[in-house]
Amino acid sequence: MAANSAIGKLEEHSEIHYFQSYNHHGIHEEMLKDEVRTNSYKNAIYQNKHLFRDKIVLDVGCGTSILSMFAVQAGAKHVYAIDMSTIIEKAREIVKINNMDDKITLIQGKMEEIELPVDKVDIIISEWMGYFLLYESMLDTVLYARDRYLAPGGLIFPDKATIHMAAIEDGDYKEEKIGFWDNVYGFDFSPLKHTALSEPLVDTVDLKAVVTDPSAVFPIDLYTVTPAELAFSVPFRLRSRRDDFVHALIAWFDIDFTACHKPVRFSTGPHARYTHWKQTVFYLKEVLTIKDGEEIVGKLTSKPTKQNKRDLDVTIEYRLEADETAREAEGKCEYKM
Repeated sequence: MAANSAIGKLEEHSEIHYFQSYNHHGIHEEMLKDEVRTNSYKNAIYQNKHLFRDKIVLDVGCGTSILSMFAVQAGAKHVYAIDMSTIIEKAREIVKINNMDDKITLIQGKMEEIELPVDKVDIIISEWMGYFLLYESMLDTVLYARDRYLAPGGLIFPDKATIHMAAIEDGDYKEEKIGFWDNVYGFDFSPLKHTALSEPLVDTVDLKAVVTDPSAVFPIDLYTVTPAELAFSVPFRLRSRRDDFVHALIAWFDIDFTACHKPVRFSTGPHARYTHWKQTVFYLKEVLTIKDGEEIVGKLTSKPTKQNKRDLDVTIEYRLEADETAREAEGKCEYKM
């Protein structure tokens, strides 16, 4: 019982920390300046004014309220914008000076705890994605809003997300990040090597470093997915494009707005324009030597940690199916995000 109480307090503290992180100006500046992100939402809404005209819209995790204002510009009858963090105070000022305070109602609180002044909404808009799509993501909250407030036949913007994987050659950076601990000013710091390996790196990966074809491993349909299904274990198969070494596997996600007259999509992969989500790099303990056409097969498992549902425990099991027995390799790596 005491353990459950301790975990409850830890979760509560983590939730407070999560929402407080969105009180800061810098995080909103970074998101607004992410043109791929913001223009994708803008285009999805502006190019589909016929869908928004005279509709009631719910903006989950509204932040500075930019999406709410896009919806009003597209003809929405009214927008209910919800956010837990104190940035909503600035959002009220922004909405007022843009003469939209009669069209946007801003409510501070947790989506799961507030009561909207309407029974149903026609459209839910939300920018809920985190690193690796699901780290610190608000998707659970969006799904709650869907089940509680979305009218039959209502729309979700965006409504599809897909996690992709590939393998990369990254010897120099791996040595700098992981090998560093073997000799720290003349001392052996190798116990910290395990910690370094277990923490995925969020960084921009050069497309030239990608050794394999990409593989779509985990698609999400926001109309049908349940919170329980966000803890997943899925197979992957990565086919090499050339002879090279593999030091890490990477993951990224694509986002789709399929309700649009002209579908809108963006990717956070190494082949696409920069976004603040970058890519997530999972370093392997060993170096794989792969030949053109060979495959790395395995399983990607992700689930929320027991202590904090916004953090993730990620496990990657892999096997290199090589033509020569000497190069065959397999392993299992566990990561904490």
